[in-house]
Amino acid sequence: MSVTSIIKNNPKIKKLVHRLLIPKNEARPREWVKVFINPFIHKKGKKSIIRDSVRLDVLPFNKFVLGKGSVIEDFCTINNGVGDLFIGDNTLVGMGNVLIGPVTIGNNVILAQNIVMSGLNHEYRDVHVPIRFQDVTTRQIIIEDDCWIAANSVITSGVTVGKHSVVAAGSVVTKDVPSFSIVAGNPAKIIKRYDEATKEWVKC
Repeated sequence: MSVTSIIKNNPKIKKLVHRLLIPKNEARPREWVKVFINPFIHKKGKKSIIRDSVRLDVLPFNKFVLGKGSVIEDFCTINNGVGDLFIGDNTLVGMGNVLIGPVTIGNNVILAQNIVMSGLNHEYRDVHVPIRFQDVTTRQIIIEDDCWIAANSVITSGVTVGKHSVVAAGSVVTKDVPSFSIVAGNPAKIIKRYDEATKEWVKC
């Protein structure tokens, strides 16, 4: 049995390791993790940039990959605490974005400003226990290649946004978006699709 399996299968050891990596009641890793562990575990592609003001809450027990030529702009929060976070090549993560794994973002994607994308949800079923003390659930978010997610949008857990699609500003996306579509609103609905026959974006 691997060391990882031993840790995951033993609640006491898991809790101890967790406390060594993260201070109590916090999401960000301890400084020694950032300096001595993360640079050797997580992958950062050539010519990619993470601005100095980014809050990089990445931990060694889940993956974080930033593709070549990609940029994470100022004031973003990047968190892989409950799921892997992959960002492809030549992708822009605009200012003030919050990305909480599990999230996979493809190549040549534009994320504008102040987008929230969280693969995490809080359980709330037990009304006798405060929500903050209940379990969390996770469902993968996928943003396929060549998409544009406009400013102030929210992508909820479990959603896939198909290739070369556009999410209009301020949208709340709760369902999958087909490839070559434009969605808008709260909840977001398809307003246009690309017609291959006419080579035009057609209103729905």
